[in-house]
Amino acid sequence: MRHGKKHNHLGRTTSHRKAMLANMASSLILHKRITTTLAKAKALRVYVEPIITKSKNDTTHSRRTVFAYLQDKEVVTILFREIAEKVANRPGGYTRIIKLNNRMGDNAEMALIELVDYNTVYGKDVEVKEEKKTTRRGKSKTAAAPKATEAKVEATEEVAPAVEEAPAAEATEEEAK
Repeated sequence: MRHGKKHNHLGRTTSHRKAMLANMASSLILHKRITTTLAKAKALRVYVEPIITKSKNDTTHSRRTVFAYLQDKEVVTILFREIAEKVANRPGGYTRIIKLNNRMGDNAEMALIELVDYNTVYGKDVEVKEEKKTTRRGKSKTAAAPKATEAKVEATEEVAPAVEEAPAAEATEEEAK
């Protein structure tokens, strides 16, 4: 029976699991996204989101508490300086899990876990190209007509001098005979 066993053990001892999650959380904070198995990504989300919430309150106590989980001074500094600023007004949900194709070797379900505010694909900072509306009717004739007449006028101006020169050349040849 599994009475009171709320988290996924991931087939590891408690010490190994805690060390692995601490390392994965450090990598996530450093690189802003990591690729791992789906089960580990879900376990990491539960592990790292309270740490990010704790980083919003920049006190010595919260820094020491976060350091107890992560065991890396540089990562704690990055978390409190950069990430805490970006997530300051977000009420939770700091990570996103995106499922990927299964791994080739053992067919394990793979996933990409990333910090939501650092994604450039889904973020607000990305410029979205406005696509032209295409319809089956085609272009309206009123908009196309002025462009077509301008093109015809330019074409006639280019052709007209050549036409005028040709009769003059024929006339000079006739006069020479």
